[in-house]
Amino acid sequence: MADVPMHSLVFGGSGFIGTHLVRRLVAEGGSVISVDIRPSRERCDGVIYRHADVRDLSGFDPGVPVGRIYNLAAVHTTPGHEDHEYYQTNILGASSITALARRLNVYEITFTSSISVYGAGEETKNESTPPAPDTPYGRSKFMAERVQLAWMEEDERRRLVICRPAVIFGAGEGGNFTRMAKLLKKGIFIYPGRKDTIKACFYVEDLLDALRFSEQQEERLVLFNACYPDRYTLEEIVEAFRERHMHEARTFLVPRTAVAYAAKVLRPFSALGLGIHPDRVTKLVRSTDVVPGWLEAAGLAVKGKLPSALERWNSESGGRFV
Repeated sequence: MADVPMHSLVFGGSGFIGTHLVRRLVAEGGSVISVDIRPSRERCDGVIYRHADVRDLSGFDPGVPVGRIYNLAAVHTTPGHEDHEYYQTNILGASSITALARRLNVYEITFTSSISVYGAGEETKNESTPPAPDTPYGRSKFMAERVQLAWMEEDERRRLVICRPAVIFGAGEGGNFTRMAKLLKKGIFIYPGRKDTIKACFYVEDLLDALRFSEQQEERLVLFNACYPDRYTLEEIVEAFRERHMHEARTFLVPRTAVAYAAKVLRPFSALGLGIHPDRVTKLVRSTDVVPGWLEAAGLAVKGKLPSALERWNSESGGRFV
């Protein structure tokens, strides 16, 4: 009887990155099990789709041999959840996944953490910067890293990839880049307080390339920031959109004092479910100045890729940037 192929087990396979990852693994000829508590955005031929809560996998059985586990499952929207929700899902998820890996004798885990583990601040950060998370999301992600590091250290055969993504954009993202594109397509974009805010970012397919490369290394532990090396400002990102895709869009700058005042005025409305939250307004004027030191050392951090990434997104989405 022929050997049963090893499968990739993707937790969070229905999310934005997970959907792209499952699609990529299948295209490369891999055998994939996609696991999520939510319905899948799309169905790929040959993929096994399973429903499970990552916080409790004690009864989960994939039914096939597993070679690598991807831990992409997370509560991540900030603000948007109660503090305890970040800890319950992100830390319990890491504990459940490592327990499952022990039970199934899986020796390789790839984990998508976050640059939020570095905390807020305008200074440039790389992988050697000591983590100083200052939000429940950032703390929960850093603690999840520690859980999985402890799993790796138990057995010298185990390997762990920890990826700390910046803002990841592309088809199906539905976040900051999508909102930016929608505003520019409507013909106007308002800079909230400043234009020079640095926003570390990465196209989703470039993220997948970086993950694949990291998994091919011999080191037992690979930890890297997933972003472009350019330290793009908000203005440079907006102009990249305008230059090739939204030529007629106009931009305006609202003074930072007005942004701060708006955050204060809108605070009473944050609990009404109107999509307005003062913390979200405040985040708009904070830099996420992170550089990909490990990717740079490996020769994979190529400058000037944002315009081509937007071209790829434009092509994949049929010009709609959704």
